[in-house]
Amino acid sequence: MSFISFFRTIREDLNSALDRDPAATSKLDVVLFYSGFHAVFFYRISNMLWRRKLKFFARLISFPVKLFTFIEIHPGAKIGQRFFIDHGLGVVIGETTEIGDDVTLYQGVTLGGTSLETGKRHPSIGDNVIIGAGAKVLGSITLGNGVRVGSNAVVINDVMPNTTVVGIPAKPTNNKKSTNFVPYGSVDDRDPNLIRIIELEKKIEKLLDKIEK
Repeated sequence: MSFISFFRTIREDLNSALDRDPAATSKLDVVLFYSGFHAVFFYRISNMLWRRKLKFFARLISFPVKLFTFIEIHPGAKIGQRFFIDHGLGVVIGETTEIGDDVTLYQGVTLGGTSLETGKRHPSIGDNVIIGAGAKVLGSITLGNGVRVGSNAVVINDVMPNTTVVGIPAKPTNNKKSTNFVPYGSVDDRDPNLIRIIELEKKIEKLLDKIEK
């Protein structure tokens, strides 16, 4: 990666934060106060060094960034364009993780391994994927383009493109791409069965109100 393409990539990361976070008021706001952007910026530098076999210096950059941002991105991970980490606290991205373009992660997300193998052991994430707060995507699995992962879900199997998965272990919802997907922690994302229970409770309350009247 040349310096020109590097700064172009950083600019796109910066713009993605403005596009996806309504709380971001300006580029300066993102540069100064967004720990997710800080972590991605220094990851880009450490990754350049890692690919040039300067692994010690790559680690030298990534380690203090982890301490200050509480976001751990291994310099060996492969991450595409316009990558955005919202809030960021507790995000972990393993060494052999591969991430496509236009991906968004929320706080507490882990893209981790499940074995001690030295080869490919972390997830591959497609383009336009959103992974909700607290979700875990584990092992050498693939999430297709346009996948949505609900908050606190644990994904251990491949996910087909344009699918929304929730729960532990994560399973597809009825709709392939949920229009009301919420990436933050919510009861609905954790257990779809509770949605039906809540709806029934509301119906019962309405019936009781009618009876009392």
